[in-house]
Amino acid sequence: MSETSRNGAQQPETAALERIDDLRSLALGCLEEMKAEETIAIDLAGKTSLADTMIIASGRSQRHVGSIADKILQEMKAKGFGNARVEGLPACDWVLIDAGDVLVHIFRPEVRGFYNLEKMWGADRPAGQQLAG
Repeated sequence: MSETSRNGAQQPETAALERIDDLRSLALGCLEEMKAEETIAIDLAGKTSLADTMIIASGRSQRHVGSIADKILQEMKAKGFGNARVEGLPACDWVLIDAGDVLVHIFRPEVRGFYNLEKMWGADRPAGQQLAG
């Protein structure tokens, strides 16, 4: 038995999948805590090499969008996920947090409707059928 197996250490692939799940859960938890609206998670595994999960949510205002993004970034850093790439923070109409395997889009509602990423990625759902976790 190898030293790794005896110590109960995980295989690299299993550890990577757990890390992705932990990051996804962290983001969804922050979105819920910060009262983000219409949160959905889209499974991208096998569809694109961009990421494994895309999370889309709405904030009520530019300030709300910025606060949600700040919370996610602070929690990621505190939990050891490092620094994600972020775009859109100054205007806060649409903030993208790119954490590698997990992408988080936070929109003001009218901006979200304009870009309609759910439809683009095949996750357009009638109201009331959001996937949040």
